[in-house]
Amino acid sequence: ELAMPVLIVAVIAQLGIWAFITFGQKANAPLVLTFAAVYGVVVGIVSHAYNDFYNGIVFQAVAGTALAFAAMLAVHALKIIRVTPKFARFVIAAGFALVGLMFVNVLVSWLGPDSGIGIRDPDNPLAYVFSVVAILVGCFFLLLDFAAVEEGVRNGAPEKFAWYIAFGLVLSLVWIYFELLRLLSYFYSSD
Repeated sequence: ELAMPVLIVAVIAQLGIWAFITFGQKANAPLVLTFAAVYGVVVGIVSHAYNDFYNGIVFQAVAGTALAFAAMLAVHALKIIRVTPKFARFVIAAGFALVGLMFVNVLVSWLGPDSGIGIRDPDNPLAYVFSVVAILVGCFFLLLDFAAVEEGVRNGAPEKFAWYIAFGLVLSLVWIYFELLRLLSYFYSSD
């Protein structure tokens, strides 16, 4: 099928653009919009595959992502959680830890048991916990994004800064969406 080669090319392109924006500190309209378009291809192919297996799951994940966004915006606006440097360090460290665990899981699943270390195995309760934690961390990243927007507006940041924020929001929202898809699929699998 054509979807798999397109997905592989899109993921590689997305990672390349992500690295260029992140490490090259080059955020501008063409780069961020190209990243979003390529990421959109990845999200579309993955969503289609999930919906083929679990009819209706994409709508649920989109609704959940929208609710998470609205909830975090309310949490930020009401100052329920304050974004401090310590909080930001915690969220970034948690994000790296989760990505590291996902990487280890993939390596172990290639080299050993098919279920890896269990964080993506619907028969293992650890998978449910991991997905919930990943969704929460994604929500915390939204709080970092909102705080950055607020600070940028307060300090009169240049237009280029807005593209960094757009880039960050896309990453946070898609992280939450993918984790919601994964978590919801566990419940479909257990039926």
